Amino acid sequence: MALYVRVAVTLLLLPTLADSLVRHYKFNLVLKNTTKICSSKAIVTVNGRCPGPALYAREDDNVLVRVVNHVSYNVTLHWHGVRQRQTAWADGPGYITQCPLQPGQGYLYNFTVTGQRGTLLWHAHISWLRATVYGAIVILPKKNASYPFPKPDKEEIIILGEWWKADTEAVINQAMQAGIPPNVSDAHTINGLTGPVPNCSPQGTYTLHVEPGKTYLLRIINAALNDELFFQIAGHHLTVVEVDATYTKPLTTPTIYIAPGQTTNALLKADQPPAKYLITVSSFMDAPVGVDNLTNYGILRYPGTPTAATMVLTSPPPLNATAMQSNFTASLRSLNSKQYPTAVPLTIDRSLFFTVGVGVNPCATCVNGSMLVGDINNVSFVMPTIALLQAHYYNISGVFTDDFPAAPPVIYNYTGNPPSNLRTMNGTKVYRLPFNSTVQIVLQDSAAIAPESHPTHLHGSNFFVVGKGLGNFDPNEDPKSFNLVDPVERNTVDVPTGGWTAIRFRADNPGVWFLHCHLEVHTTWGLKMAFLVDNGNGPNESLPPPPSDLPKC
Repeated sequence: MALYVRVAVTLLLLPTLADSLVRHYKFNLVLKNTTKICSSKAIVTVNGRCPGPALYAREDDNVLVRVVNHVSYNVTLHWHGVRQRQTAWADGPGYITQCPLQPGQGYLYNFTVTGQRGTLLWHAHISWLRATVYGAIVILPKKNASYPFPKPDKEEIIILGEWWKADTEAVINQAMQAGIPPNVSDAHTINGLTGPVPNCSPQGTYTLHVEPGKTYLLRIINAALNDELFFQIAGHHLTVVEVDATYTKPLTTPTIYIAPGQTTNALLKADQPPAKYLITVSSFMDAPVGVDNLTNYGILRYPGTPTAATMVLTSPPPLNATAMQSNFTASLRSLNSKQYPTAVPLTIDRSLFFTVGVGVNPCATCVNGSMLVGDINNVSFVMPTIALLQAHYYNISGVFTDDFPAAPPVIYNYTGNPPSNLRTMNGTKVYRLPFNSTVQIVLQDSAAIAPESHPTHLHGSNFFVVGKGLGNFDPNEDPKSFNLVDPVERNTVDVPTGGWTAIRFRADNPGVWFLHCHLEVHTTWGLKMAFLVDNGNGPNESLPPPPSDLPKC
Protein backbone atom coordinates (compact mmCIF):
# COMPACT_ATOMS: atom_id res chain seq x y z
CA MET A 1 0.00 0.00 0.00
CA ALA A 2 1.20 3.52 -0.75
CA LEU A 3 2.44 5.48 2.25
CA TYR A 4 2.28 9.06 3.22
CA VAL A 5 3.43 10.76 6.37
CA ARG A 6 1.02 12.71 8.50
CA VAL A 7 1.28 15.33 11.21
CA ALA A 8 -1.34 14.44 13.79
CA VAL A 9 -2.62 17.59 15.46
CA THR A 10 -4.58 17.72 18.69
CA LEU A 11 -6.04 21.05 19.78
CA LEU A 12 -6.19 21.81 23.48
CA LEU A 13 -7.68 25.17 24.40
CA LEU A 14 -6.39 26.34 27.76
CA PRO A 15 -8.70 28.13 30.18
CA THR A 16 -9.64 31.60 28.97
CA LEU A 17 -8.34 34.42 31.13
CA ALA A 18 -10.01 37.76 31.73
CA ASP A 19 -10.72 39.63 28.50
CA SER A 20 -8.09 42.26 29.33
CA LEU A 21 -5.33 39.64 29.54
CA VAL A 22 -3.59 37.58 26.87
CA ARG A 23 -5.34 34.31 26.11
CA HIS A 24 -3.28 31.22 25.32
CA TYR A 25 -3.94 28.61 22.65
CA LYS A 26 -1.96 25.37 22.71
CA PHE A 27 -1.57 22.97 19.78
CA ASN A 28 0.27 19.64 19.77
CA LEU A 29 1.66 18.29 16.47
CA VAL A 30 3.02 14.76 16.00
CA LEU A 31 4.23 13.19 12.73
CA LYS A 32 3.11 9.64 11.84
CA ASN A 33 2.44 7.36 8.81
CA THR A 34 -0.72 6.76 6.76
CA THR A 35 -1.73 6.13 3.12
CA LYS A 36 -1.99 8.27 0.01
CA ILE A 37 -4.04 7.68 -3.13
CA CYS A 38 -2.61 8.07 -6.68
CA SER A 39 1.03 7.73 -5.64
CA SER A 40 3.52 5.08 -4.66
CA LYS A 41 5.78 7.65 -3.00
CA ALA A 42 5.82 9.04 0.53
CA ILE A 43 4.63 12.56 1.23
CA VAL A 44 4.05 14.55 4.40
CA THR A 45 0.71 15.97 5.54
CA VAL A 46 -1.14 16.89 8.71
CA ASN A 47 -3.53 14.62 10.60
CA GLY A 48 -3.61 12.22 7.66
CA ARG A 49 -5.21 14.85 5.46
CA CYS A 50 -4.33 17.89 3.43
CA PRO A 51 -4.87 20.75 4.20
CA GLY A 52 -4.05 20.42 7.86
CA PRO A 53 -6.25 21.81 10.64
CA ALA A 54 -6.91 25.51 10.94
CA LEU A 55 -5.36 27.31 13.90
CA TYR A 56 -7.73 29.84 15.49
CA ALA A 57 -6.81 32.70 17.82
CA ARG A 58 -7.83 36.29 18.56
CA GLU A 59 -5.84 39.43 18.01
CA ASP A 60 -3.08 39.75 20.67
CA ASP A 61 -3.46 36.11 21.79
CA ASN A 62 -0.46 33.96 22.59
CA VAL A 63 -0.15 30.76 20.53
CA LEU A 64 1.84 27.66 21.55
CA VAL A 65 2.45 24.95 18.96
CA ARG A 66 4.26 21.84 20.10
CA VAL A 67 5.80 19.91 17.17
CA VAL A 68 7.33 16.42 17.40
CA ASN A 69 9.00 14.95 14.31
CA HIS A 70 8.43 11.23 13.86
CA VAL A 71 9.24 11.08 10.13
CA SER A 72 12.45 10.58 8.20
CA TYR A 73 12.62 14.17 6.89
CA ASN A 74 13.96 17.22 8.68
CA VAL A 75 10.99 19.53 9.33
CA THR A 76 10.27 23.16 10.24
CA LEU A 77 6.99 25.08 10.28
CA HIS A 78 6.56 28.75 9.34
CA TRP A 79 3.65 30.94 10.43
CA HIS A 80 3.41 32.90 7.19
CA GLY A 81 2.55 36.55 7.79
CA VAL A 82 2.74 36.43 11.59
CA ARG A 83 5.01 39.39 12.39
CA GLN A 84 6.79 37.59 15.22
CA ARG A 85 7.48 40.68 17.34
CA GLN A 86 10.56 39.72 19.39
CA THR A 87 9.83 36.05 18.66
CA ALA A 88 12.16 35.50 15.72
CA TRP A 89 13.06 32.09 17.15
CA ALA A 90 9.52 30.95 16.29
CA ASP A 91 9.46 32.15 12.66
CA GLY A 92 10.43 28.77 11.27
CA PRO A 93 12.43 28.92 7.99
CA GLY A 94 15.05 26.17 8.10
CA TYR A 95 18.64 27.34 8.63
CA ILE A 96 17.48 30.98 8.77
CA THR A 97 15.87 31.33 12.22
CA GLN A 98 16.23 27.75 13.39
CA CYS A 99 17.90 24.45 12.69
CA PRO A 100 15.31 21.94 11.50
CA LEU A 101 13.63 19.35 13.69
CA GLN A 102 15.45 16.12 12.96
CA PRO A 103 13.61 12.82 13.28
CA GLY A 104 12.62 12.31 16.90
CA GLN A 105 13.09 15.95 17.89
CA GLY A 106 10.43 18.33 19.24
CA TYR A 107 10.06 22.08 19.51
CA LEU A 108 7.57 24.49 21.06
CA TYR A 109 6.73 27.40 18.75
CA ASN A 110 5.70 30.28 21.03
CA PHE A 111 4.46 33.57 19.55
CA THR A 112 1.83 36.27 19.96
CA VAL A 113 -0.32 37.59 17.12
CA THR A 114 0.22 41.21 18.13
CA GLY A 115 -1.93 43.80 16.36
CA GLN A 116 -3.07 41.38 13.66
CA ARG A 117 -6.43 40.05 12.63
CA GLY A 118 -7.55 38.16 9.51
CA THR A 119 -6.41 35.15 7.50
CA LEU A 120 -2.85 33.82 7.21
CA LEU A 121 -1.36 30.37 6.65
CA TRP A 122 1.16 28.01 8.14
CA HIS A 123 3.36 25.71 6.10
CA ALA A 124 6.57 23.70 6.14
CA HIS A 125 9.62 25.83 5.37
CA ILE A 126 12.32 23.43 4.31
CA SER A 127 12.86 21.77 0.92
CA TRP A 128 9.55 21.13 -0.92
CA LEU A 129 7.62 19.72 2.05
CA ARG A 130 5.14 22.60 1.96
CA ALA A 131 3.60 20.91 -1.10
CA THR A 132 1.36 19.13 1.40
CA VAL A 133 2.25 20.50 4.85
CA TYR A 134 0.05 23.57 5.19
CA GLY A 135 -3.09 24.94 6.81
CA ALA A 136 -4.98 28.11 7.67
CA ILE A 137 -4.40 30.59 10.48
CA VAL A 138 -7.56 32.52 11.41
CA ILE A 139 -7.00 35.51 13.70
CA LEU A 140 -10.36 36.79 14.90
CA PRO A 141 -10.86 40.39 16.07
CA LYS A 142 -10.64 41.09 19.78
CA LYS A 143 -13.70 40.10 21.75
CA ASN A 144 -16.54 42.63 21.23
CA ALA A 145 -14.66 44.16 18.25
CA SER A 146 -16.45 44.07 14.90
CA TYR A 147 -15.34 43.72 11.31
CA PRO A 148 -15.11 47.03 9.36
CA PHE A 149 -17.56 45.54 6.84
CA PRO A 150 -21.03 43.95 7.07
CA LYS A 151 -21.00 40.97 9.40
CA PRO A 152 -21.20 37.74 7.37
CA ASP A 153 -23.70 35.02 8.17
CA LYS A 154 -21.03 32.36 7.84
CA GLU A 155 -17.31 32.00 7.15
CA GLU A 156 -15.61 29.44 4.91
CA ILE A 157 -11.90 28.61 4.56
CA ILE A 158 -10.87 27.83 0.98
CA ILE A 159 -7.25 26.68 0.57
CA LEU A 160 -5.88 26.32 -2.94
CA GLY A 161 -2.95 24.01 -3.56
CA GLU A 162 -1.16 21.69 -5.96
CA TRP A 163 -1.37 17.90 -6.17
CA TRP A 164 1.60 15.76 -7.14
CA LYS A 165 1.48 12.08 -8.01
CA ALA A 166 5.26 11.91 -7.60
CA ASP A 167 7.38 12.43 -4.50
CA THR A 168 8.10 16.17 -4.57
CA GLU A 169 11.45 15.68 -2.81
CA ALA A 170 12.53 13.35 -5.63
CA VAL A 171 11.19 15.78 -8.25
CA ILE A 172 13.30 18.70 -7.10
CA ASN A 173 16.37 16.61 -6.23
CA GLN A 174 16.47 15.12 -9.74
CA ALA A 175 15.98 18.54 -11.33
CA MET A 176 18.78 20.08 -9.26
CA GLN A 177 21.18 17.30 -10.22
CA ALA A 178 20.31 17.71 -13.89
CA GLY A 179 20.31 21.52 -13.81
CA ILE A 180 16.93 21.73 -15.54
CA PRO A 181 13.41 22.84 -14.49
CA PRO A 182 11.45 20.28 -12.43
CA ASN A 183 8.22 18.71 -13.60
CA VAL A 184 5.04 20.61 -12.76
CA SER A 185 2.25 19.36 -10.52
CA ASP A 186 -0.53 17.09 -11.78
CA ALA A 187 -3.55 19.06 -10.56
CA HIS A 188 -4.75 21.94 -8.45
CA THR A 189 -6.71 21.36 -5.27
CA ILE A 190 -9.51 23.13 -3.42
CA ASN A 191 -9.38 22.18 0.26
CA GLY A 192 -7.36 19.13 -0.72
CA LEU A 193 -9.83 17.92 -3.37
CA THR A 194 -8.50 17.49 -6.90
CA GLY A 195 -11.78 16.98 -8.70
CA PRO A 196 -11.53 14.83 -11.84
CA VAL A 197 -7.83 14.12 -12.51
CA PRO A 198 -6.77 11.97 -15.49
CA ASN A 199 -5.36 8.53 -14.60
CA CYS A 200 -6.28 8.85 -10.94
CA SER A 201 -9.09 7.59 -8.75
CA PRO A 202 -11.77 10.25 -8.11
CA GLN A 203 -10.77 12.44 -5.17
CA GLY A 204 -14.05 14.29 -4.82
CA THR A 205 -15.13 17.78 -5.82
CA TYR A 206 -15.24 20.75 -3.49
CA THR A 207 -18.79 21.99 -2.86
CA LEU A 208 -19.75 25.27 -1.20
CA HIS A 209 -23.31 25.07 0.14
CA VAL A 210 -25.06 28.45 0.45
CA GLU A 211 -28.51 29.67 1.44
CA PRO A 212 -30.35 32.37 -0.54
CA GLY A 213 -29.91 35.89 0.77
CA LYS A 214 -27.06 35.11 3.13
CA THR A 215 -23.55 36.59 3.04
CA TYR A 216 -20.43 34.46 3.32
CA LEU A 217 -16.89 35.51 4.20
CA LEU A 218 -14.54 33.39 2.09
CA ARG A 219 -11.04 33.08 3.56
CA ILE A 220 -9.07 32.21 0.41
CA ILE A 221 -5.47 31.02 0.70
CA ASN A 222 -3.00 30.10 -2.03
CA ALA A 223 -0.79 27.36 -0.58
CA ALA A 224 0.48 26.18 -3.99
CA LEU A 225 4.17 25.51 -4.46
CA ASN A 226 4.71 27.26 -7.78
CA ASP A 227 1.43 28.48 -9.26
CA GLU A 228 -0.16 31.92 -9.21
CA LEU A 229 -3.91 31.40 -9.43
CA PHE A 230 -7.23 32.90 -10.48
CA PHE A 231 -10.39 32.12 -8.47
CA GLN A 232 -13.96 32.80 -9.60
CA ILE A 233 -17.55 31.65 -9.10
CA ALA A 234 -19.99 31.62 -12.01
CA GLY A 235 -22.77 34.22 -11.77
CA HIS A 236 -21.42 35.83 -8.60
CA HIS A 237 -19.17 38.75 -7.72
CA LEU A 238 -16.81 38.79 -4.77
CA THR A 239 -16.05 41.83 -2.59
CA VAL A 240 -12.47 41.82 -1.32
CA VAL A 241 -12.24 43.25 2.22
CA GLU A 242 -8.83 42.00 3.37
CA VAL A 243 -5.54 40.71 1.98
CA ASP A 244 -2.69 39.16 3.97
CA ALA A 245 -4.53 39.85 7.25
CA THR A 246 -4.90 43.61 6.66
CA TYR A 247 -8.21 45.29 5.91
CA THR A 248 -8.74 46.90 2.51
CA LYS A 249 -11.23 49.26 0.94
CA PRO A 250 -13.99 47.06 -0.51
CA LEU A 251 -13.21 45.92 -4.06
CA THR A 252 -15.94 44.10 -5.99
CA THR A 253 -14.70 41.81 -8.74
CA PRO A 254 -15.74 38.66 -10.64
CA THR A 255 -12.21 37.23 -10.44
CA ILE A 256 -9.59 37.14 -7.70
CA TYR A 257 -5.88 36.81 -8.40
CA ILE A 258 -3.84 35.26 -5.60
CA ALA A 259 -0.14 34.35 -5.57
CA PRO A 260 1.47 31.58 -3.50
CA GLY A 261 1.60 32.70 0.13
CA GLN A 262 -1.08 35.34 -0.28
CA THR A 263 -4.49 35.33 1.42
CA THR A 264 -7.66 37.15 0.41
CA ASN A 265 -10.89 37.55 2.38
CA ALA A 266 -13.91 38.25 0.20
CA LEU A 267 -17.64 38.63 0.85
CA LEU A 268 -19.96 36.47 -1.26
CA LYS A 269 -23.65 37.32 -1.44
CA ALA A 270 -25.86 34.34 -2.27
CA ASP A 271 -28.18 36.45 -4.43
CA GLN A 272 -28.67 34.32 -7.55
CA PRO A 273 -31.50 31.94 -8.50
CA PRO A 274 -31.13 28.55 -6.81
CA ALA A 275 -28.92 26.32 -8.99
CA LYS A 276 -25.44 24.86 -9.21
CA TYR A 277 -22.68 27.34 -10.11
CA LEU A 278 -19.22 26.40 -11.29
CA ILE A 279 -16.17 27.44 -9.21
CA THR A 280 -12.88 27.56 -11.11
CA VAL A 281 -9.24 27.65 -9.99
CA SER A 282 -6.79 28.24 -12.84
CA SER A 283 -3.17 29.27 -13.34
CA PHE A 284 -1.72 32.65 -14.27
CA MET A 285 1.60 32.74 -16.13
CA ASP A 286 2.48 35.34 -18.75
CA ALA A 287 6.00 34.07 -19.48
CA PRO A 288 7.15 31.08 -21.58
CA VAL A 289 7.54 28.91 -18.49
CA GLY A 290 6.08 25.50 -17.73
CA VAL A 291 3.16 25.57 -15.31
CA ASP A 292 0.33 23.30 -14.19
CA ASN A 293 -2.40 24.53 -16.52
CA LEU A 294 -5.08 22.06 -15.40
CA THR A 295 -8.15 23.96 -14.13
CA ASN A 296 -9.79 22.59 -11.00
CA TYR A 297 -13.53 22.83 -10.63
CA GLY A 298 -15.77 23.17 -7.60
CA ILE A 299 -19.48 23.76 -7.18
CA LEU A 300 -21.49 26.44 -5.37
CA ARG A 301 -24.84 24.89 -4.59
CA TYR A 302 -28.11 26.38 -3.36
CA PRO A 303 -30.47 24.18 -1.29
CA GLY A 304 -33.06 22.16 -3.15
CA THR A 305 -31.09 22.11 -6.40
CA PRO A 306 -31.60 18.73 -8.10
CA THR A 307 -28.48 16.66 -8.57
CA ALA A 308 -29.13 16.54 -12.33
CA ALA A 309 -29.71 20.30 -12.59
CA THR A 310 -27.82 22.13 -15.33
CA MET A 311 -24.60 23.78 -14.13
CA VAL A 312 -24.23 27.54 -14.54
CA LEU A 313 -20.85 27.81 -16.23
CA THR A 314 -18.04 30.32 -16.32
CA SER A 315 -14.85 30.49 -18.37
CA PRO A 316 -11.60 30.82 -16.42
CA PRO A 317 -9.26 33.61 -17.50
CA PRO A 318 -6.60 32.77 -20.09
CA LEU A 319 -3.27 31.58 -18.74
CA ASN A 320 -1.63 34.86 -19.79
CA ALA A 321 -4.38 37.23 -18.57
CA THR A 322 -1.85 39.91 -17.63
CA ALA A 323 -4.26 42.83 -17.80
CA MET A 324 -6.73 41.12 -15.46
CA GLN A 325 -3.99 40.24 -12.98
CA SER A 326 -2.45 43.71 -13.11
CA ASN A 327 -5.77 45.54 -12.77
CA PHE A 328 -6.74 43.47 -9.76
CA THR A 329 -3.50 44.09 -7.86
CA ALA A 330 -3.43 47.78 -8.80
CA SER A 331 -6.97 48.27 -7.48
CA LEU A 332 -6.23 47.10 -3.92
CA ARG A 333 -6.03 49.89 -1.33
CA SER A 334 -5.53 49.93 2.43
CA LEU A 335 -8.62 50.74 4.46
CA ASN A 336 -6.78 53.74 5.99
CA SER A 337 -9.49 54.48 8.55
CA LYS A 338 -9.21 56.16 11.93
CA GLN A 339 -9.19 52.77 13.63
CA TYR A 340 -6.92 51.15 11.04
CA PRO A 341 -4.59 53.86 9.72
CA THR A 342 -2.01 53.32 7.00
CA ALA A 343 1.39 53.98 8.58
CA VAL A 344 3.43 54.02 5.38
CA PRO A 345 6.92 55.54 5.94
CA LEU A 346 7.11 58.96 4.30
CA THR A 347 10.85 59.39 4.72
CA ILE A 348 13.39 56.70 3.90
CA ASP A 349 16.63 55.84 5.70
CA ARG A 350 17.73 53.00 3.40
CA SER A 351 16.84 52.92 -0.30
CA LEU A 352 17.61 49.55 -1.91
CA PHE A 353 17.38 48.35 -5.51
CA PHE A 354 17.10 44.56 -5.90
CA THR A 355 17.07 42.78 -9.24
CA VAL A 356 15.29 39.43 -9.02
CA GLY A 357 15.41 36.76 -11.67
CA VAL A 358 16.55 33.42 -13.02
CA GLY A 359 19.78 32.88 -14.94
CA VAL A 360 22.14 30.18 -16.18
CA ASN A 361 25.53 29.21 -14.77
CA PRO A 362 28.03 26.64 -16.08
CA CYS A 363 27.72 23.15 -14.57
CA ALA A 364 30.09 20.42 -15.69
CA THR A 365 27.98 17.61 -14.20
CA CYS A 366 24.60 18.83 -15.50
CA VAL A 367 22.73 17.53 -18.53
CA ASN A 368 23.38 20.50 -20.81
CA GLY A 369 26.59 21.67 -19.19
CA SER A 370 24.68 24.40 -17.39
CA MET A 371 22.27 24.86 -14.52
CA LEU A 372 19.42 27.24 -13.76
CA VAL A 373 19.98 29.61 -10.84
CA GLY A 374 17.91 32.23 -9.05
CA ASP A 375 19.44 35.40 -7.70
CA ILE A 376 18.92 38.78 -6.09
CA ASN A 377 21.42 41.43 -7.16
CA ASN A 378 23.42 38.71 -8.90
CA VAL A 379 23.84 36.73 -5.64
CA SER A 380 22.53 33.17 -5.49
CA PHE A 381 21.94 32.51 -1.81
CA VAL A 382 23.71 29.51 -0.31
CA MET A 383 21.93 27.95 2.64
CA PRO A 384 24.19 27.70 5.71
CA THR A 385 24.55 24.61 7.89
CA ILE A 386 24.02 26.67 11.07
CA ALA A 387 20.92 28.85 11.41
CA LEU A 388 21.68 32.52 10.64
CA LEU A 389 19.80 33.74 13.71
CA GLN A 390 21.78 31.42 15.95
CA ALA A 391 25.07 32.51 14.33
CA HIS A 392 24.08 36.16 14.80
CA TYR A 393 23.02 35.79 18.43
CA TYR A 394 26.10 33.81 19.48
CA ASN A 395 28.54 35.70 17.21
CA ILE A 396 29.57 32.52 15.37
CA SER A 397 31.98 33.57 12.66
CA GLY A 398 32.19 32.12 9.16
CA VAL A 399 28.45 31.43 8.76
CA PHE A 400 27.47 34.58 6.86
CA THR A 401 28.74 38.00 5.82
CA ASP A 402 26.81 41.27 6.08
CA ASP A 403 27.87 42.66 2.70
CA PHE A 404 24.79 41.91 0.61
CA PRO A 405 24.80 44.56 -2.16
CA ALA A 406 22.28 47.42 -1.93
CA ALA A 407 22.20 47.58 -5.74
CA PRO A 408 23.16 45.18 -8.56
CA PRO A 409 26.93 45.08 -9.15
CA VAL A 410 26.42 45.19 -12.93
CA ILE A 411 24.12 47.78 -14.47
CA TYR A 412 22.41 46.79 -17.72
CA ASN A 413 19.02 46.77 -19.43
CA TYR A 414 17.32 44.49 -16.87
CA THR A 415 14.23 43.79 -18.98
CA GLY A 416 16.22 43.50 -22.22
CA ASN A 417 19.24 41.44 -23.20
CA PRO A 418 21.73 40.83 -20.37
CA PRO A 419 25.50 40.79 -20.88
CA SER A 420 26.63 37.49 -22.38
CA ASN A 421 29.15 36.92 -19.62
CA LEU A 422 26.77 37.61 -16.72
CA ARG A 423 27.12 34.94 -14.02
CA THR A 424 25.78 34.88 -10.51
CA MET A 425 28.02 34.68 -7.46
CA ASN A 426 27.26 32.25 -4.65
CA GLY A 427 27.19 33.47 -1.09
CA THR A 428 25.48 33.52 2.30
CA LYS A 429 25.11 37.27 2.60
CA VAL A 430 22.74 39.40 4.68
CA TYR A 431 21.92 43.11 4.57
CA ARG A 432 22.20 44.82 7.97
CA LEU A 433 19.54 47.33 9.01
CA PRO A 434 19.62 49.62 12.07
CA PHE A 435 16.71 49.15 14.46
CA ASN A 436 13.67 51.28 13.54
CA SER A 437 15.12 52.37 10.20
CA THR A 438 12.71 52.96 7.34
CA VAL A 439 13.41 50.97 4.20
CA GLN A 440 12.39 51.20 0.57
CA ILE A 441 13.09 48.31 -1.80
CA VAL A 442 12.51 48.47 -5.54
CA LEU A 443 12.20 44.87 -6.73
CA GLN A 444 13.12 44.78 -10.42
CA ASP A 445 12.44 41.73 -12.59
CA SER A 446 15.45 40.78 -14.68
CA ALA A 447 15.46 38.82 -17.93
CA ALA A 448 18.68 36.82 -17.95
CA ILE A 449 16.64 34.02 -19.56
CA ALA A 450 13.16 35.51 -19.89
CA PRO A 451 11.13 37.96 -17.80
CA GLU A 452 8.91 36.23 -15.27
CA SER A 453 6.61 37.11 -12.37
CA HIS A 454 8.05 36.68 -8.86
CA PRO A 455 5.67 36.70 -5.83
CA THR A 456 8.06 37.87 -3.11
CA HIS A 457 7.58 37.31 0.63
CA LEU A 458 9.19 39.23 3.50
CA HIS A 459 9.38 37.63 6.95
CA GLY A 460 9.12 39.62 10.18
CA SER A 461 7.34 42.72 8.85
CA ASN A 462 4.47 43.75 6.68
CA PHE A 463 5.22 46.26 3.94
CA PHE A 464 3.34 48.82 1.88
CA VAL A 465 3.21 48.47 -1.91
CA VAL A 466 3.77 52.09 -2.95
CA GLY A 467 4.37 51.61 -6.66
CA LYS A 468 4.48 49.21 -9.58
CA GLY A 469 5.23 49.46 -13.27
CA LEU A 470 6.54 47.80 -16.43
CA GLY A 471 10.02 48.07 -17.88
CA ASN A 472 13.04 49.32 -15.96
CA PHE A 473 12.44 51.41 -12.86
CA ASP A 474 13.19 55.11 -13.41
CA PRO A 475 14.43 56.58 -10.08
CA ASN A 476 13.74 60.12 -11.28
CA GLU A 477 10.23 59.74 -12.70
CA ASP A 478 8.55 56.68 -11.19
CA PRO A 479 8.58 57.84 -7.53
CA LYS A 480 6.43 60.81 -8.57
CA SER A 481 3.48 58.43 -8.93
CA PHE A 482 4.00 56.52 -5.67
CA ASN A 483 0.89 56.08 -3.52
CA LEU A 484 1.81 57.29 -0.03
CA VAL A 485 -1.78 57.76 1.15
CA ASP A 486 -3.49 54.35 1.11
CA PRO A 487 -1.13 51.76 -0.43
CA VAL A 488 -2.10 48.17 0.18
CA GLU A 489 -0.29 46.51 3.09
CA ARG A 490 0.95 42.95 2.48
CA ASN A 491 3.54 40.33 3.36
CA THR A 492 3.77 38.87 -0.17
CA VAL A 493 3.67 40.82 -3.43
CA ASP A 494 4.22 39.99 -7.08
CA VAL A 495 7.03 41.55 -9.08
CA PRO A 496 5.39 41.78 -12.53
CA THR A 497 6.86 40.09 -15.56
CA GLY A 498 9.28 42.56 -17.14
CA GLY A 499 8.51 45.17 -14.48
CA TRP A 500 9.12 46.38 -10.94
CA THR A 501 7.43 46.79 -7.57
CA ALA A 502 8.35 49.30 -4.84
CA ILE A 503 7.70 48.48 -1.17
CA ARG A 504 8.32 50.30 2.12
CA PHE A 505 8.54 49.06 5.70
CA ARG A 506 9.95 49.93 9.11
CA ALA A 507 12.67 47.62 10.47
CA ASP A 508 11.44 47.60 14.08
CA ASN A 509 11.75 43.88 14.75
CA PRO A 510 15.24 42.70 15.77
CA GLY A 511 16.45 39.43 14.28
CA VAL A 512 17.19 37.79 10.94
CA TRP A 513 14.39 37.91 8.38
CA PHE A 514 14.11 36.04 5.10
CA LEU A 515 13.17 37.70 1.78
CA HIS A 516 12.48 35.23 -1.03
CA CYS A 517 10.40 34.37 -4.05
CA HIS A 518 7.44 32.25 -2.99
CA LEU A 519 7.64 30.13 -6.12
CA GLU A 520 9.43 27.27 -4.43
CA VAL A 521 11.44 26.37 -7.51
CA HIS A 522 12.98 29.86 -7.61
CA THR A 523 13.75 29.78 -3.89
CA THR A 524 15.47 26.42 -4.35
CA TRP A 525 17.58 27.90 -7.14
CA GLY A 526 18.80 30.68 -4.83
CA LEU A 527 16.36 33.58 -5.31
CA LYS A 528 16.49 34.62 -1.66
CA MET A 529 18.39 36.75 0.86
CA ALA A 530 18.06 37.84 4.49
CA PHE A 531 17.96 41.06 6.46
CA LEU A 532 19.69 41.36 9.82
CA VAL A 533 17.89 43.93 11.98
CA ASP A 534 20.09 45.11 14.85
CA ASN A 535 18.90 45.53 18.42
CA GLY A 536 17.62 48.89 19.58
CA ASN A 537 17.74 50.22 23.13
CA GLY A 538 16.74 48.04 26.06
CA PRO A 539 15.03 44.65 26.27
CA ASN A 540 11.86 45.77 24.46
CA GLU A 541 13.91 46.53 21.34
CA SER A 542 16.26 43.56 21.51
CA LEU A 543 16.24 39.93 20.43
CA PRO A 544 15.63 37.77 23.52
CA PRO A 545 17.64 34.62 24.20
CA PRO A 546 16.60 31.47 22.34
CA PRO A 547 14.27 28.99 24.04
CA SER A 548 15.91 26.03 25.74
CA ASP A 549 14.46 23.50 23.29
CA LEU A 550 15.64 25.29 20.13
CA PRO A 551 16.70 22.52 17.71
CA LYS A 552 20.42 22.10 17.15
CA CYS A 553 22.08 21.50 13.81
